[in-house]
Amino acid sequence: MSRAEALVQQYPEYQSLTWIDDRRRIIANQSVSSLLTGQHLRAGSVLKVGDTESNYSLARDLMQPIYGQIDAEDERDAGNAVLQLHSPLTNDQGRFSGVILAQYSMEGLLRYGIPTEVLAKYAVALQDSKGKLQAGQTIPTRVHLWNLLPGSQRIDNDYEVPVAPVGNGLILRAQAWRTSQGLVGSGLFWLVSVLSVMTAWMLIGNWRHTRRRLQAQKALVAETNFRRAMENSMLTGMRALDLYGRITYVNPAFCQMTGWNESELVGGTAPFPYWPDDDREMLTKRLEEEISGQHSAGGFQVRVKRKNGTLFDSRMYVSPLIDARGQQTGWMTSMTDITEPNRIREQLASAHDRFTIVLEALDASVSVAPLGSQELLFANKLYRLWFGQNTQGHLRLVAQAGAYTSDKESDDVDDLAGLPTESLTVARSENAEIFVPELGKWLEVRSRYINWADGRLAQMVIASDITPRRQAEELAAQQAERAQTASRLITMGEMASSVAHELNQPLTAISNYCSGMISRIKNKQVKEDDLVWALEKTAHQAQRAGQIILRIRSFVKRSEPNRMLSDVSAMVSESLELAEIELRRRHVRLSHYVAARLPQLLVDPILIEQVLINLMKNAAESIDNANRPVGQRHVELRVVPTTRDEQSVVEFSVSDSGQGLPPEVIDRVYEAFFSTKVEGMGIGLNLCRSIIESHQGRISAQNIYNADDVIGCRFCFWIPVHTTLTEEQPTEVNE
Repeated sequence: MSRAEALVQQYPEYQSLTWIDDRRRIIANQSVSSLLTGQHLRAGSVLKVGDTESNYSLARDLMQPIYGQIDAEDERDAGNAVLQLHSPLTNDQGRFSGVILAQYSMEGLLRYGIPTEVLAKYAVALQDSKGKLQAGQTIPTRVHLWNLLPGSQRIDNDYEVPVAPVGNGLILRAQAWRTSQGLVGSGLFWLVSVLSVMTAWMLIGNWRHTRRRLQAQKALVAETNFRRAMENSMLTGMRALDLYGRITYVNPAFCQMTGWNESELVGGTAPFPYWPDDDREMLTKRLEEEISGQHSAGGFQVRVKRKNGTLFDSRMYVSPLIDARGQQTGWMTSMTDITEPNRIREQLASAHDRFTIVLEALDASVSVAPLGSQELLFANKLYRLWFGQNTQGHLRLVAQAGAYTSDKESDDVDDLAGLPTESLTVARSENAEIFVPELGKWLEVRSRYINWADGRLAQMVIASDITPRRQAEELAAQQAERAQTASRLITMGEMASSVAHELNQPLTAISNYCSGMISRIKNKQVKEDDLVWALEKTAHQAQRAGQIILRIRSFVKRSEPNRMLSDVSAMVSESLELAEIELRRRHVRLSHYVAARLPQLLVDPILIEQVLINLMKNAAESIDNANRPVGQRHVELRVVPTTRDEQSVVEFSVSDSGQGLPPEVIDRVYEAFFSTKVEGMGIGLNLCRSIIESHQGRISAQNIYNADDVIGCRFCFWIPVHTTLTEEQPTEVNE
């Protein structure tokens, strides 16, 4: 099967290789994935009666290779035609034992068996004896007109060659691609062609001339209709007067406004029927000025009477009427109904008055000024009372609040730096609290950008007096500070017993060093170097005792510890040096693991060391109280990096093999003065939690189980890595 697969992959014209035994049962088959479902022979099936079975029988009877053909069902499936080769197999006695069936794609045989240069020049196809296309492509027969001309010869570029194997009736057909149209050498052909071109050119010219005339007529009619439609659809009334004041034209809008039709108005002279009786004298004078050319470009407002006697306000604009020759033939007047705009203007004026009254009564200063200008667009009563009538107060509030102001004398690269990226008028307002010494007040300043009525970009500033609120906040802050002071005093009282508890460790170390040296001096087994070493250790422990007192006092006094960049390995080494004395005294074995390349922590190292010492000391006491045998008296300290809540932290864990904690007191072990030991004061773990939480960390405890038995306890705390710290110090790994 591997050789069959290699052959199918190596020769793309293969579609499948099949092994068929002497009972027509398919033993194995290797096919390409593109083989049609109807042509796929599955292993374990039996050949069905058909072309393949007939060729199989013929190969068995003749004991020689037999070629067979599976034709395409129609011309659209010509690329699916298959050629089969049945090769008989014999056993050791020379008897027939089956065949190897190879199926070839006729399309693949053409594609990979014929050179590319031949395919570039000829359309090659495989056809059966009846001319049915099996693979490839053919060129439809063309009928060339010049073959009908006298003296022309037909060139045949079609070739057919029979294809082995004999008996299948396959024909290889090649048709040359058409490369040129050929040239006609008959003079009669050229004469007829020239005359035809000239006739066609004359007909086209005549048709174009006729089409231009029709297009000009259509354009003239369309332009006339368009102008008439435009005049009829205008909402502005149009009226034309001749040089003597006679109406010569009115549009439908003018008639609709006044109520008179065109026949009643055209040809009429002053006084016109749409003039109110009370305004005739004024309108007559205005008409005389209009005819004499004394008209205003801004127009004038008059009252107009409708046919039903009602009046409306209108605005008229007058301009000279010039004809196509450039001569003035009269005057053109446009009239617009402004009754509704006048009503809206009056409502806006009333609304403005009400709005101004409200702003004047506000207990906040409101001012509006355009950007880049010293003009004050609006200021309410309180602003004028505080800052006067100028814009200096507005600009000062904006400057103190940190909002944007345009300063032409600024040396900044970009004066617009700091403006919001979105549209200014939709950006949210900016708030700030400032103190104005001249007023002796605290002001809450809110500013935002608005579009003023004239389209200019302006800045509105609202300043509210918050002096009483700030005074109340300051009083509350003072009370909170006094409460914190009282809390510190209470904590200091709790720490009085904690100092004695924590100092017991370095004092015990000093006592042990001194007792050891006294014993060795009495036994005359001391060397000078050992004595110096012991004295240095004693001095170091005394110094550490003083540091413990200083750090604990500082921690109680301050709200934040004295943090510095500290190396984790150094802190662990310092704490191990002190804790090992207690652990050796209790015959407890200590092992530790510190991960390599831990980042530095922003902590108070003395406080972190105190936490580690306290946890290891408690672990040793738990083992001692559990009376564990020598092989099970073990404490392990591990320091590894990890993540908590998607934040990088360094985790410290202290595990012991003691008696663990009762489940009901695990959550209470951090309470002040709560202890599970008879002689315990309940200060150590409370202090540890305070230290860890002051470093934004957390501490937790859990029992270690073996099945249902408690075999120890693990205290774990973590401290976050400062995000701005990028240096990492390599750390030694000790076991």
